Amino acid sequence: MAALKTYVGRYAPSPTGHLHLGHARTFWIAQQRARAAGGTMLLRNDDLDAIRFRLDFVAAMIEDLHWLGFTWQEPMRAQSTRRDLYRAALQRLHEANLIYPCTRSRRDVFEAAGAPHEGGADDEPVYPPQFRPPLAAPLPPLESEVRVNWRLRVPDGATLEFVDAAAGPQRAVVGRDFGDFLVWRKDDTPSYQLACAVDDAEMGITEVVRGADLIRSTFRQLLVLTSLGQPAPAYYHAPLLNDEHGVRLAKRHDALSLRTLRERGVNPESILRQFATEFPELG
Repeated sequence: MAALKTYVGRYAPSPTGHLHLGHARTFWIAQQRARAAGGTMLLRNDDLDAIRFRLDFVAAMIEDLHWLGFTWQEPMRAQSTRRDLYRAALQRLHEANLIYPCTRSRRDVFEAAGAPHEGGADDEPVYPPQFRPPLAAPLPPLESEVRVNWRLRVPDGATLEFVDAAAGPQRAVVGRDFGDFLVWRKDDTPSYQLACAVDDAEMGITEVVRGADLIRSTFRQLLVLTSLGQPAPAYYHAPLLNDEHGVRLAKRHDALSLRTLRERGVNPESILRQFATEFPELG
């Protein structure tokens, strides 16, 4: 009989703004689930967005998490230092002929006839099949003077399913609900989908706790993991937190940022008690 895996979860904030109450609630859920399972939590700094990334946001992120009493197993991982892992994964996908170079612009994709709109957090249309090169077309080498986007060739018509611990059974039809997606960008950086999947596998994450807006991303990451021969973690997609107008919280909601609440003297214990009231099964 195989031994049960020790629970390993992760906090994975992106330092592109101050964390808000929605982040705090999701991280609290992750912490509670790890504690209930007698497991550990890791901290990953998802700092691949070079345009919006700021070092002061990293410092604020760590301070805010400590202020709320969150703990993790050191050291913190930073995606910006893990490029070799992502590149090695891209090389494996290239050798398996599972990716192809894409020179189409985002505008080309949006304007293509019959390109349905996906909606969701990434707001990306289904990549038009007519833009996909023939499977037998020779692949250029990864190390080329010409920088292009690289897309994963998805198995059209395949059905992907997983049972989410919060949202219940989830199902997507590949090629209808999402199409070929980016795994490497022409600015020579990995996509979120590739980096996240590779990190979760390499870090031994057994359950991913994150917002419900990322459910569609999960299907893409499952394909990346399968393509790399890696097992998938379990998933818990927490319901999103809205403001008083019913608008989903974002980093632009400064009034509800953890930094602002700290400066106003809000007691962090009162925040955690509110979370426990909302999710009594986790309290």
